[in-house]
Amino acid sequence: MHRRKSRANSMKYMLAGGSVVAAFGLLADPRGLLPPPAPTKEVCQEIVQSKAILSRDQLTKLLAVPERSPKAQVRQVVKEPYCQLPAAELRAGVSSRREVYPLAFDMQTWIVVLYEGDEYAGYSFSFRH
Repeated sequence: MHRRKSRANSMKYMLAGGSVVAAFGLLADPRGLLPPPAPTKEVCQEIVQSKAILSRDQLTKLLAVPERSPKAQVRQVVKEPYCQLPAAELRAGVSSRREVYPLAFDMQTWIVVLYEGDEYAGYSFSFRH
């Protein structure tokens, strides 16, 4: 009888410990355990404006521009790009143009602005470190 009770207690402790481990697994952020993605090394196809940089204020305004806005609306904020990247097909059958702006406060980080036709289609960051 004592052996049966001991086995039941062991099972309870094992279940409780497993529950605690599972709870930590749900609360933990696994992305923090993985190494950061490798930096992209995009190569400019054409330098447009060699002195072009994007200030914090311009970046804030750009991030507020809704996707599918006219390219002209984006250009009011960001002006001419530093360079253009080769055209890409990010969606099947749709050619995209990508323009690069180094950030004034971190020249190793570029914001890449994406256009589909004359519409603003979004942005991404390219880390040059």
